[in-house]
Amino acid sequence: MCTVTFLPLDKNNFILTSSRDVPYIREKALHPKEYIEDGVLLTYPKDGKAGGTWIGTSSKSRLICLLNGGYKNHIPQDSYRKSRGLVVKELLRANDINEALNTTDLVNIEPFTLVILDWNDELELYEFVWTGKKKHLFNIPHFPHIWSSSTLYDDETKKIRQNWFDNWNFDTHDAIVDFHKSAGNGDESKNVLMRRDKGGTVSITSVKMENGELSISYEDVLPENINN
Repeated sequence: MCTVTFLPLDKNNFILTSSRDVPYIREKALHPKEYIEDGVLLTYPKDGKAGGTWIGTSSKSRLICLLNGGYKNHIPQDSYRKSRGLVVKELLRANDINEALNTTDLVNIEPFTLVILDWNDELELYEFVWTGKKKHLFNIPHFPHIWSSSTLYDDETKKIRQNWFDNWNFDTHDAIVDFHKSAGNGDESKNVLMRRDKGGTVSITSVKMENGELSISYEDVLPENINN
């Protein structure tokens, strides 16, 4: 849930890919499957701890992807009112995403960033940031983007990763997944497929919209010596 890329294709098509970076001891997530919740069809990988998700699609013509943290790193509280992954599911079920973002109560919810794609009319790409005190919502242009979580990557590292992204040859769907597996400079703590002592990239999820049809690929990429 901590490195996300967006690639626009022709018309309203796109590829959004998420690398999930979490502690290795965190409960393993369930692979993506369909769920009916409040009468809405959702498709998402389920977090093994809180039952929420960091990326999912819904029959409301929407995709939402979560990154931990807002604009800057923060000091976590001992506890929060609700998991951010549950907020993602609530927003996936909402009838109107803009209204839901404006009205959803986020008091005592840990800071986060959402990348939102909504295609109820024309395809819209939004970035939503909850700093812990204030909401920020932007409608952003349809050009290639990369986001790196502020809880794991400082501004200098974000710039380095942006440079890798800008210089990568994205000529096929496999190329963006390869970016999430291979881009880097040999420093495993900064590579897109990140490895640190207690945590790192554990899975890669890629959602593709092509000719009005969604497809989701999901791959576990845990280190060989981790058995959770």
